[in-house]
Amino acid sequence: MSVENTQATALRVLAQLRHDRRTLALVLVVPPALLTLLRYVFDASPGTFARIGPPLVGLFPLIVMFLITSIAMLRERTTGTLERLMSMPLAKLDLLLGYGLAFAVLATVQAAVTSTVAFSWLGLHTSGSVLAVGALAIANAVLGMALGLFLSAFASTEFQAVQFMPAVLFPQVLLSGLLAPRDDMPHALRIASDLLPVTYAYDALTRVTGGRGGAWLWLDIGVMLGAILLSLMLGAATLRRRTP
Repeated sequence: MSVENTQATALRVLAQLRHDRRTLALVLVVPPALLTLLRYVFDASPGTFARIGPPLVGLFPLIVMFLITSIAMLRERTTGTLERLMSMPLAKLDLLLGYGLAFAVLATVQAAVTSTVAFSWLGLHTSGSVLAVGALAIANAVLGMALGLFLSAFASTEFQAVQFMPAVLFPQVLLSGLLAPRDDMPHALRIASDLLPVTYAYDALTRVTGGRGGAWLWLDIGVMLGAILLSLMLGAATLRRRTP
């Protein structure tokens, strides 16, 4: 592992993102805009928005970063950029950590913007720490990034990369407990949700926003970190010195 190579990779990715206005708009504008839309959709039912709003502050970054990362890495693969990089004395870990660092910076900015809009302008309240919600939003964005890096290996076009959202990510969100309590789900669905990382991401958010902590919160965070590391390891395994 080389710190210089990791830093160079991160700076290159950040430079590319800085000139991609559509991506920046998707990352920085869309999540606050969706939260604002939900605020007025549930204008006659403020209790509903108060319940689902704080967790969505953390889930929206996960969804957006999953989409952005999977498409960005797919472009690197299909345009030959990844092949040229892999022909250099650049370790797989340097490459993935560089991408992770770049998108973590972007995730931090995204979480800060979304949290500011939600808790300052939209009047959301949380029994827990707003900073803790922001930290979990960043962790969720990194989880989405790691999943996107891994799954991009199984797509050959950008359209196929987008298809992973309804195929892989949305079922996890539906089973996480956002729409209905997991205890009310059929037993088979509860078992399935126990195997999905987004379940633990959502559970951590609800515990923090509800002012609850304890061992279960640390279990959720541990599973999230494990899922991030596993996805990065699997993503490294898909990198080849020669692309098809």
